[in-house]
Amino acid sequence: MMKMGIIGFGFMGHEHANMLLAHFKDEIQLTAVCDIADEQLADAPEGVTTWKDADEMIAGADFDTVIISVPNTLHLTMVQKCAAAGKDIICEKPAAMTVAEFDQMVEAVEKAGVHMTIHQQRRWDVDYRTMKEVYDRKLLGDIYIIKSQLYGFNGNMHDWHVYPELGGGMLYDWGVHLIDQIIQMVDSKPLTVYADMKNVINANVDDYFKIIFEYENELGTYYLTPKRAWFIGGTTGSAVIDGTFRAQGNTEGKIVRTTHLLQSVPGRLTMTSAGPTRSFGEPEPGLLYEEPLPEIHTEHKDFFVNYLRARKGLEDYAVKLPEVRRVLCIMDAIRESARTHQSVKLD
Repeated sequence: MMKMGIIGFGFMGHEHANMLLAHFKDEIQLTAVCDIADEQLADAPEGVTTWKDADEMIAGADFDTVIISVPNTLHLTMVQKCAAAGKDIICEKPAAMTVAEFDQMVEAVEKAGVHMTIHQQRRWDVDYRTMKEVYDRKLLGDIYIIKSQLYGFNGNMHDWHVYPELGGGMLYDWGVHLIDQIIQMVDSKPLTVYADMKNVINANVDDYFKIIFEYENELGTYYLTPKRAWFIGGTTGSAVIDGTFRAQGNTEGKIVRTTHLLQSVPGRLTMTSAGPTRSFGEPEPGLLYEEPLPEIHTEHKDFFVNYLRARKGLEDYAVKLPEVRRVLCIMDAIRESARTHQSVKLD
């Protein structure tokens, strides 16, 4: 049985503990948790040892695998310490603050001969996996746009995410998820990226970004009409899905097609009540029809299902380190584009 420790027992540390105890207690034994705050340790599960010092836990607790869920700026140090102690590692996203830091993390685990992966659980979001199925099965012909958007209404971020010195901000928090999803969905590399980042109501960290490849991601935390949605447009139809705010559970969506597939035609002036256009008028009755989206059943726990199977050699690890590094490279380019207001070429 795998013996698991958690360093950083805040919100995500608790989420990991609850996940392991609810779904994997026959395969994973949670043995130790660590946090500098007494109140975070107060509700540690029965039988789990609690530690306030990570060095002491690494040296004295009984575990072979560790989940690192401390603030982003501490990831590198914790990975180096756990690797040196021979622990296999699951590190929270975005993995590192920079590509250079990530390379140091990879060097540490390779030198120690331990395994590391990154907790990119939103690869198993139902709305994302549904639209990825649409893309993979080519249900819409040739794709010309993919748009992923997430808007929240509260505006304020939680805990350490409001502090830049701890790696706060929305690009590190949610951006890494949306970028990872797009990169995993599309079977070609983006050539350039253009980005806009704003501090709408948070003075010190970004709380809005818009990222444009040949497809588009957009997120803001201060929209008073919160929404999570995907749109894919192709030559034979369009697909849309509205997810719940956390992109889990019930989703609503559809594929829309036309009974008369349009092609490029010679120009012809036709006056309507709205002027010389019919592109944005009401469709003729019966012109458009709907189809259901593919039915997908995934959960965040599938990250750990894959992790356990991969540890046994039954399948590949879903989240690979070169993929994580690629996302971090793109995030560097996004910040450069937002700073210069220019498109940035991607390698």
